[in-house]
Amino acid sequence: MNRKIYAVIGDPVAHSLSPVMHNAAFRALGLDAEYIAVHVKAEELGDFAEDARKNLAGFNITVPHKKGIIPFLDEVAPVALMAGSVNTVTIRDGRLIGCSTDGYGLETALREAFGFELAGGRAVFIGCGGAAHAVAFHFAEHGLQQLFLLNRTISTAEQLAAELRQHFPGFQVETAPLADKDRAGDFLNRAQAAVQCTSLGLKPDDPPPIDPELLPQNIKLFDTIYKPTPLLRYAKAHGIDHAAGLGMLLHQGAKSFTIWTGVEAPVEAMRQALPPVPDI
Repeated sequence: MNRKIYAVIGDPVAHSLSPVMHNAAFRALGLDAEYIAVHVKAEELGDFAEDARKNLAGFNITVPHKKGIIPFLDEVAPVALMAGSVNTVTIRDGRLIGCSTDGYGLETALREAFGFELAGGRAVFIGCGGAAHAVAFHFAEHGLQQLFLLNRTISTAEQLAAELRQHFPGFQVETAPLADKDRAGDFLNRAQAAVQCTSLGLKPDDPPPIDPELLPQNIKLFDTIYKPTPLLRYAKAHGIDHAAGLGMLLHQGAKSFTIWTGVEAPVEAMRQALPPVPDI
């Protein structure tokens, strides 16, 4: 049997934790498969897609290609197409079939960390970049009652809100600029969970995207970044429920694995393979 090859593509991609996680899963189940990281620039996406048809069994997409890959796919799941974001491609008979597991990953991470359920829930996104687009559409599709969008550039938040209302009539979504402390505080007080979706916190000297003192005591704070950030440190110091982004990475990866292989992902083996989050 020929060894199946899977990949993650991005620019950059060397930092990705996906190979260690997926290769641990293949070992745990005794599958003859390998997962590699491939550095692909935007202008190389078309060539990569054509090569993948012949040589790969599937691949993941990380920033900045989650939208750019779509024109090169043969089929895209409806909600991923609405969101303009694909992070998982399955290759069947040379056909490239795209979907997004980011929303499932965050949904499962929030449930695991806090017991938070989407159905009837209220959440606030701090920033509308990164995975926020795909996740917002997944949340709307799966019964979130209300979504609050805070973003530095208000037009970006308003555009996302308009797209959500167009595809999910009646979905409750409100927007405000991050700099508006009154409205940001109001959103946080009305929400049950807050998801930090900006890249602020990746560098040690990054400021927090919002004033941490706006976080209410009863909020559940999830930071999509895997390392200690100013918001996570504040939450820990003030006894606020919090979790870093490794859970989202784990569960979106597990979903991709199951889509590709047709077998239940060995989540604990994948979790053990990931490095622990440094002490917050």
